[in-house]
Amino acid sequence: MLRILFVTGSLGHGGAERHAITLMNRLSERRHQCHAVYIKNQPEQLARIRLRDGGTVRCLRATRYLDWRAVADLAAWISRIRPTVIVAANPYALMYSALARGISRVPLVVTYHSTRLLGVKEQLQMIAYRLLFWAANCTIFVCAAQKRHWVRRGVFSRRNEVIYNGVNTDEFRDRARPGQRGLLRQALGFSALDYVIGITAGLRPEKNHLQLVDAVAALRTMGIRARALLIGDGEMREAIEARAHELAVSADVVITGFQSDVRPYVTACDAMALCSFTEALSLGAIEAMALNRPVVHSDIGGAPEIIFPGWNGFLFPVGDTQAFVDKLAVLANRALCRQMGNNARDIVENLLSEHMMVKRYEEVLLELCGGRTSATKTATQLQ
Repeated sequence: MLRILFVTGSLGHGGAERHAITLMNRLSERRHQCHAVYIKNQPEQLARIRLRDGGTVRCLRATRYLDWRAVADLAAWISRIRPTVIVAANPYALMYSALARGISRVPLVVTYHSTRLLGVKEQLQMIAYRLLFWAANCTIFVCAAQKRHWVRRGVFSRRNEVIYNGVNTDEFRDRARPGQRGLLRQALGFSALDYVIGITAGLRPEKNHLQLVDAVAALRTMGIRARALLIGDGEMREAIEARAHELAVSADVVITGFQSDVRPYVTACDAMALCSFTEALSLGAIEAMALNRPVVHSDIGGAPEIIFPGWNGFLFPVGDTQAFVDKLAVLANRALCRQMGNNARDIVENLLSEHMMVKRYEEVLLELCGGRTSATKTATQLQ
């Protein structure tokens, strides 16, 4: 049995946090003792954590970027629970974990979910983070393209693995009956004849929702009854609504706001899209594929590793709106769209299931721990 300490920057609504929570829950079910620490007091996903066998959850309540009190708190907690391995989600959690671990020989693993450095500040931070990656025992990337991207830039550890994000193929299964789907579409303002294109992503600049608004306007000029369903919320909402108004498609662009369960909204759509300028491996795309929806995705990051053009979706050059429109237009054919959606589901079952992801993580962590995998009973009862 492993005793695993998971460290995240927060428990906010982010993909890295969701991924860490899924791992700790599933590994806990496999009888490993899992503990969770989050650095900043953003507990939005706290209720999703379900640990067994003495697992604990702790918030460091850091009040600044590098809070030495929080580092000391984490160091004391590491000393107390004596983990056999530490798993940090992304570089910020890696920094706290490395500093708190100190000279301890407990293996340190970082899961890395990004390919983007948005500005000078992030680029400067990566200079320091790079040293921490080198000191870590293992970096786990979410796709081969992301691994190549960062290794070329000197971001790697002693061991480097690729483990695809996965989804629960039982939970993410299209069980909606035609009548249920029709009622939700009606509630959202869509008719049975509308071609509804969805996107599941926070309304942030790098997700490039404006391109989908432009595409809807172009498709409608072609005589296609295209509508857009934006599942999420964020800082770009006002700009998106302004672009829709400018292009006279305000009635055809629906924003749901944040949804804790995206599944009904995805199944209300005919096809899904991602227009991102940067992406490692989109969990939203995988979830859509699991729900039998073909995905039209910008040719970025690991998208070519999971989307095979003409089979389960399409790729288009980043920023190329005409190519994006052309691919979306193909999927306006309902029969073809359904067939490609079924193919998308097959890809998830064979390559991107949560079961496969968790099993591979367990194998890597056990290998890294070597002879330290047989955990002894904790000397003192955890509070």
